[in-house]
Amino acid sequence: MLHEKAPAKINLTLDVLGKRPDGYHEVEMIMTTVDLADRLSIWPSRDGQIHILSSDRYVPDDRRNLVWQAADLLRKKFGIRSGVTFELEKRIPVAAGLAGGSSDAAAALRGLNRLWNLGLTLGELAEIGAQIGSDIPFCVFGGTSVATGRGEKLRHLPAPPNCWVILAKPAIGVSTADAYGRLDLRKMDHPDTRAMEAALAAGDYDAMCRSVGNVLEPATMGMHPEVAMLKDGMRRFGADAVLMSGSGPTVYGLVSSEARVARIVNGLRGFCPEVHAVRMLGEVLLD
Repeated sequence: MLHEKAPAKINLTLDVLGKRPDGYHEVEMIMTTVDLADRLSIWPSRDGQIHILSSDRYVPDDRRNLVWQAADLLRKKFGIRSGVTFELEKRIPVAAGLAGGSSDAAAALRGLNRLWNLGLTLGELAEIGAQIGSDIPFCVFGGTSVATGRGEKLRHLPAPPNCWVILAKPAIGVSTADAYGRLDLRKMDHPDTRAMEAALAAGDYDAMCRSVGNVLEPATMGMHPEVAMLKDGMRRFGADAVLMSGSGPTVYGLVSSEARVARIVNGLRGFCPEVHAVRMLGEVLLD
């Protein structure tokens, strides 16, 4: 039996540059992993099938699951007939803007590479993962990167300055397609991606806090006003910077002082069902 950790990601920036001919949006975003993670256990099965056992009843156990798709793609690509069972212990909220499903799929690719002795590099696994989902290449490496194209083209960046990350997810789910569908490309407040890169290169926490931005916030908040309320509440409780991650609905706050963490977490738990205080991981995996 093999085990793989599947960390959540947050967006430090998320910008949309336009619509592509293939129907996707051209994005430029800086993502980093945080220490809230699912755990994937992997072992061979004798019946030649792909099985998914999950601790979360909302996680599908069939071809709708990105883990299932990752295993199926590897089997077809390399002519593997062996079956495999995945046991997925979920800690990352579902449909939260934290790339939980993509990170699970990336963990499956890394684990199957070991289980089946494929000898693939992380770069090769990322290329395979891009066929399934745009966030999977980033999740294969983890750490901190600027992602362009559909999100599959990566340039690794220095880890962010050490700080606490408080994640708060309201009791709703957001469809990424719906959020992008409501996006008005003519009226967007674009984040300064270069300023965020410079802040990370300098290890400047204050500059990092000033540079966070996500063009999808107005679209998601237009559908779910509680996301805006959650963001305002986190600011009031004392977070240094507050942003929605991905297409939401999770909102995160950056906090430099450990003394403020408990106050913010306790304040949020009064009206938000899922709150986590975690640290950034930041370091990219290497082959």
